[in-house]
Amino acid sequence: MPNVLTVRGLKKSYGQKTALAGIDFEVRPGEVFALIGPNGAGKTTTLRIIATLLAATEGEIRFLDRDHRKEPDFVREKISYLPEEAGAYRDMKGLDYLHFMANFYARSPEEEKEFVDRAVAVAGLGDRLGTKVGTYSKGMTRKLLLARALMTRPTLAILDEPTSGLDVINALEVREIVRRYVREGTSVLLSSHNMLEIEFLSDRVALIDKGRILDSGTPAGLKEKHRAPNLEEVFRSSLR
Repeated sequence: MPNVLTVRGLKKSYGQKTALAGIDFEVRPGEVFALIGPNGAGKTTTLRIIATLLAATEGEIRFLDRDHRKEPDFVREKISYLPEEAGAYRDMKGLDYLHFMANFYARSPEEEKEFVDRAVAVAGLGDRLGTKVGTYSKGMTRKLLLARALMTRPTLAILDEPTSGLDVINALEVREIVRRYVREGTSVLLSSHNMLEIEFLSDRVALIDKGRILDSGTPAGLKEKHRAPNLEEVFRSSLR
């Protein structure tokens, strides 16, 4: 079975500034692959390129063994992207928002209902879906947005800081939702500063800094290789 995603020699420059200096990685079917690193390391740039929101300067990306650059519509049909700074329309009721978003993807009223029913189950917001998004807490809004991202059962879900700003209980619920979808066949490309989250969710991890991947492997394998008790120490060791 081919990789869901294969990235080779990916580069991105903004004038004289290099955001990505030629990175390689792959996401396999049914796994969570995480990019970790400090602010400005190139994580979000990578996610935006794969989500077809930015164009790479150089490099090759293959999605389901098809050319990512030449077939962006095919890619967009099968991925979803949840940015860190994503928001929902505050004046819309939660359920109306889910129907609005489902309309972009559904090919029939029956499929729209399927998507919305799935999103309602993921969000777990009950009667609050009948109230305006502007009245939601940050945790409720994030779960609504995650439901939007997963409603179509994407082949690849791209999640940038999925639990950013959430309390412990909401963060745990979001992680459990992600793991459930992975068990059901969705692959995930994840970025997070939360190392506990990375260890809980990820099958493999790449350490990125200054647009370069420093090391990659399973969380357990990286800790063993660097003789480190946690991924924070792994990252610090990889910088030496």
